[in-house]
Amino acid sequence: MVFPMTEIILARHGETEWNVGVRYRGRIDVNLNELGVKQGKLLGVHLSRLKIAAIYSSPLNRALDTGNILARYQHVDVQVTDGLVDFDYGEWQGLSDLAVRKLYPALHREWLASPHLVTMPGGESLTDVRERAVGVVKDVVWRHSGSVALVSHRVVNKVLICSLLGLDNSRFWDIRMDVGAITTFEYVKGRFILTKHNDSSYLGATRNPLSDF
Repeated sequence: MVFPMTEIILARHGETEWNVGVRYRGRIDVNLNELGVKQGKLLGVHLSRLKIAAIYSSPLNRALDTGNILARYQHVDVQVTDGLVDFDYGEWQGLSDLAVRKLYPALHREWLASPHLVTMPGGESLTDVRERAVGVVKDVVWRHSGSVALVSHRVVNKVLICSLLGLDNSRFWDIRMDVGAITTFEYVKGRFILTKHNDSSYLGATRNPLSDF
């Protein structure tokens, strides 16, 4: 008996100037920089070997532009979903990591030590992210078989990876997700199987090995 299989491709958008400057992005609509556009094209070429059944994207431009680049190599349109929008950092949004360390020293320490316990002032928690993002994945595996790309952000992808592996959000910092990279799962018989993680081998000279921010 053959069981239908859905391949979930979790893609992180390409580079922005705020990735380079180590600045919290969240819901602020930062665009891809020149290198980020190149990374999106290289990812599109890499995935062109597959027939993508659907592409879903965060509504923020850095993800949506990446998704639209991928769509040029496929015969599908990008479907925008708020479930994949970036983490709401609240009062941290737009600040550099150095500024956050100075302005919110205790909360920053807790964020690094126990991210699952933090609710951002004026923002959300990783539990909030998990609820909305997992809802997208559940809808995708119900609607589609074959390969489906979800284009989103570092925090969203890391939380999804934790969830699909059966890990709680306390393991958030145990997972790395670089700009322009993909992590893939196969969904078979009710189980998510990790098949590839944080792959950016196709980015060549545009790959930044220190880009997990």
